[in-house]
Amino acid sequence: MVTKFKVDHYEFGRIVINGKEYTRDVIVTPTRIIDNWWRKEGHRVCLEDLTKYGVFNEDFEIIVFGTGYHGLVVIEQEVIDELKRRGIQYIAEPTRTAVKKFNELVDQGKKVVGAFHLTC
Repeated sequence: MVTKFKVDHYEFGRIVINGKEYTRDVIVTPTRIIDNWWRKEGHRVCLEDLTKYGVFNEDFEIIVFGTGYHGLVVIEQEVIDELKRRGIQYIAEPTRTAVKKFNELVDQGKKVVGAFHLTC
């Protein structure tokens, strides 16, 4: 299944996806939106931050990390290693750039996950 969600708008602390506003970090998968995405360490993404929400149970080929308004979030090496092991590409960019890339990939019919930090 291709991702059925698109980001309509993003600004510091706020994202609109398919017409619905979110003010907490989100993960967008091909089948669902996980709102209030909480990480073990606020500005780091570790493997547990994805596994506890069942992200790897989804069928996807690319994950786009929105690393915050100023790009302060770090993707831990364990996450990168697991993505490579599974043959999943990843992109990590400040959230303004990441949402644009996410939408481009959705428009291309890709199976994509977006994990977006909305502040910092």
